[in-house]
Amino acid sequence: MLTKNVHFLAGFLLLVLCFQNLEAQILVQNDEQNSREKISRNVVYFAPEIFPPVEEIRSATYDAFFSAVTDRFANAKNSRMVRVDMPVTYQDTDAEVIREICLNNDASHAVIPKVRFFKVGLGQFVFSSQVIVSMKLYDARGVLIAENKYDTFRKNARILGSAQNSIKKGTDGVMKLMSKDLKRARKTN
Repeated sequence: MLTKNVHFLAGFLLLVLCFQNLEAQILVQNDEQNSREKISRNVVYFAPEIFPPVEEIRSATYDAFFSAVTDRFANAKNSRMVRVDMPVTYQDTDAEVIREICLNNDASHAVIPKVRFFKVGLGQFVFSSQVIVSMKLYDARGVLIAENKYDTFRKNARILGSAQNSIKKGTDGVMKLMSKDLKRARKTN
């Protein structure tokens, strides 16, 4: 009878100690999760400025551009894309507007894009519509961090293809260049 009580008491103490350790691990895990959630990983993407300003290509360009951005963010675990359909000029950006939009959308960065179309061909024969996609990356305070552009004709030497495909390739290319620039900047800091 005494040995049964000793075994029961030892088992009970072991069980209590295991639950105490488990509770401490859960609290630490919650603290780590809370600290990760405090850092905003939202990125605001404004509507791209389109050149030449032809109304017929505007909605198709928006769809192709935001489709490429969404595809790029689909694999991102901690970041999220926030679309803002507000026209912002690429050359003259207002830091106060960027600050306000980032604050309202809980974003850590803002991107201002520009899509410039040009035709490739000989004389009256047009082979394809190529694009130059440019982006400016700002932090939440409205300070310019990086600026880059991707020319689909010079980088890929693509002659054939649709305008939507060129926009997607250009957007993906400029986003890759931006991420390389950010990685280099983080290494130097």
